[in-house]
Amino acid sequence: MNEVPEAGEKPSADRRPIAARQSRFAKRLTALLLKTPITPNQISVISIAFAAIGAAAILFAPRWPSLYLIALAGIQLRLLCNLLDGMVAVEGGRGSAVGPLYNEFPDRIADSLLIVALGYAAGAGWLGWAGALVAALTAYVRVFGGSLGQAQNFRGPMAKQHRMALMSVACVLALFEAALTTERLVLYVAAWIILAGSLFTCLTRTRAIVSRIQGATRP
Repeated sequence: MNEVPEAGEKPSADRRPIAARQSRFAKRLTALLLKTPITPNQISVISIAFAAIGAAAILFAPRWPSLYLIALAGIQLRLLCNLLDGMVAVEGGRGSAVGPLYNEFPDRIADSLLIVALGYAAGAGWLGWAGALVAALTAYVRVFGGSLGQAQNFRGPMAKQHRMALMSVACVLALFEAALTTERLVLYVAAWIILAGSLFTCLTRTRAIVSRIQGATRP
């Protein structure tokens, strides 16, 4: 991904840039949620439940391929929760002092559930654990940059939305693969891409942090 700063990298906005926030669907759904007593933190926790459903579906999908569709739905609903919790908090004015914790911790749990399940479904459990670990590290590097007073860096090439997009595509392709063979090559390749891409993302984000530090110290 290029080095042009994204909208979420502005010092005053440590918020992941998501184009879908401007969609009519997202705005209408947010308006509906604001008519209920639901809180952004509750939506964040619900995202874990959808991730768990998706992870369980991925895990058993090699045996029952139709579960790939459930996995796909779980992933997308998890992402929808990630979109709506922020919109209800910011646009809806329901943010709380502990909101930043709920914005981060459920994401790490949801990511780990899905990526670890992907590894086991691919027949390489270690690959899933490694991918989940490095995916969490991408978030650590981002937040660490923020702790230094920098705008949080949401760039990829394997940020959260990219990982989930890849897993979604993998579920669709794996469904077709299952109709032709018992191999799980699609899942295996996807797990490796997540691991390698997340490692590279850690590198790009760390380089950006170092570059900003060096730029700030130059006379």
